[in-house]
Amino acid sequence: MILIPVKNLSAAKQRLAAVLDQPARTELAQAMLHDVVAAVAAWPRRPACALVTSDPFALELAREYDFEIIPDPANPGETGAIEMATRLCVSRGIDSTLVIPGDIPLVQASELEQIVLEVPAEGSLLVPAADGRGTNAAFRRPANLFPLRFGNDSFKPHLAAAEASGKPCIVLQLPGIALDVDNPADLQELLTHPGETLTQRLIRGWALDSRFLATGTEGL
Repeated sequence: MILIPVKNLSAAKQRLAAVLDQPARTELAQAMLHDVVAAVAAWPRRPACALVTSDPFALELAREYDFEIIPDPANPGETGAIEMATRLCVSRGIDSTLVIPGDIPLVQASELEQIVLEVPAEGSLLVPAADGRGTNAAFRRPANLFPLRFGNDSFKPHLAAAEASGKPCIVLQLPGIALDVDNPADLQELLTHPGETLTQRLIRGWALDSRFLATGTEGL
């Protein structure tokens, strides 16, 4: 099962506060999530997918694309949400999970297909963020092979946990999945990257009408 944890988008992307006000950050987070969900939906062989969330926008998006909703009323953060959703998957007898975030707007269905083609029969596959610090996709079989602990520097701990499980672990570099958007430099990268995702169109419109709000964005 694919699991996409979504926190409360009304308070999303605080690290962009220097350049975007909260309404803009929420709009950005919504656009990115929409791009991710659309990419998953475009994958012909995709397994079942669930948004782990109680955010109103995410709930509506899940209904629009006919994805399962795993309610997350406590909203404890990405780690807590995935712990809860993993337990649910195990209780259902689901043998594997693929966890991806909602802020990788350049993800392609072909990259998700590549993950499935390369995963071991038992073990894990990790896709690091572009900076090598974060984890932007984590496949586990069995679904609870090791716990996931997300954060700015999650990749090395995830890799260590995967290796400690004694099962094979594959590290895959996928450029679309690698680009998450956490800081102004990521916005710049997304702005100039080829493509016409909803997120790219949004920030290109901002650049044209000078909606970026603070210092550090003059190049946009």
